[in-house]
Amino acid sequence: MIPSRRRILAGAPAALIGGWGLRAWGAARPLRIGVLTDLSGPYRDTSGPTSVASVTQAVEDFRAAGGDLPIEVLSADHQNKADIGAAIARAWIDNDGVDAIADVPNSAVALAVAEIVRQKDKVLLEASATTVALTGSQCSPNSVVWSLDTYLLGHATGGAMVRAGGKRWFFITADYTFGHSLEEETAKVVTALGGEVVGRARYPFPATTDFSSYLTAAGASGAQVVGFANAGADLVNCVKQAHEFGLPQSGIRLAPLEMFITDAHALDPAISAGLVCSATFYWDLDERTRRFAAKIAARTPRNWPNMLHASAYAVTLHYLKAVAAMGLDAARASGRAVVERMKQMPTEDDAFGRGAIRADGRGLFPGYLFEVKSPGERRGEWDLYRRLATIPAADAVHPLGFEGCKLGV
Repeated sequence: MIPSRRRILAGAPAALIGGWGLRAWGAARPLRIGVLTDLSGPYRDTSGPTSVASVTQAVEDFRAAGGDLPIEVLSADHQNKADIGAAIARAWIDNDGVDAIADVPNSAVALAVAEIVRQKDKVLLEASATTVALTGSQCSPNSVVWSLDTYLLGHATGGAMVRAGGKRWFFITADYTFGHSLEEETAKVVTALGGEVVGRARYPFPATTDFSSYLTAAGASGAQVVGFANAGADLVNCVKQAHEFGLPQSGIRLAPLEMFITDAHALDPAISAGLVCSATFYWDLDERTRRFAAKIAARTPRNWPNMLHASAYAVTLHYLKAVAAMGLDAARASGRAVVERMKQMPTEDDAFGRGAIRADGRGLFPGYLFEVKSPGERRGEWDLYRRLATIPAADAVHPLGFEGCKLGV
């Protein structure tokens, strides 16, 4: 059962997910991880219940490997509203003894929660929000951003499109922190490589489902590429409606700047084929990623894991290893100390293999450029991507000191 916002804000006992509760550990207060996510909105499939399943799987894998901690996992729906997300985070920490908050899609919500976590010296295990501000202008010693951000997405997808001849860009952008960041980071790459931005349109988020006026403007702009600075259901709707308005048929290329396998799966194969996207995880990269994906797919068979789900799993597992290394009492005493220990320890998991966390909290993992396969190339329902390139970890992240962050400089 998922705890409602009302129950959490009232300070009622939180529901348990994963079964690691007080009864199994006598009077010991368990380590509590709150999965704050989108359970009902446009990011439900890209994060949502599958992120909850991924965090739960991390707990189970930690215990299967001999981890000996009492653990509870809670979850709640932030409804893509920063005030609601902040209220849940405060109530979890103040009333329910939550030690770490995980997942947190929606960059506006994530920035609000990151500040609360910093003030209260807890831990933010950020898996899903991608604004560079989290490790840039608003970096925090209490936060870890696992595997992706708008710097990687803009440089990988945007750079590839420009190098392929797409010099003139029009952006259709979700009008909030994430969309702005993704548009800005991509625009930097476009102009640096000799391209130009010929227009942009920002739409109300999350209240927009009809993108016809924005697509009409894009089609009339003279753009060679329409960059979608959005994600989830909004991206799916934009790609579908772009085909209805004939943009690809007129020679305009579509650039989904943050597309997940769940989005590609939601599109008609004839529409999604040939789309280029960047990611930090794909289920069919190797034997370890296939093993991880099989565990999650068994929990959510209609929604296979994407890079956000993989990040929620991996960052939680690494957090639990750090807590175990420090001891429960020391970890509870300071979230900042736990994050520092996470940075000192190399990472190792089935979703990402070996990696590290940099001084500013940014995870160091490779990125990948993918192309969506044509219908005839697919061997199964979720066999969707062909790898075009691997981006070394050092090239997938912005430099230390980005936007004035003082951590590590």
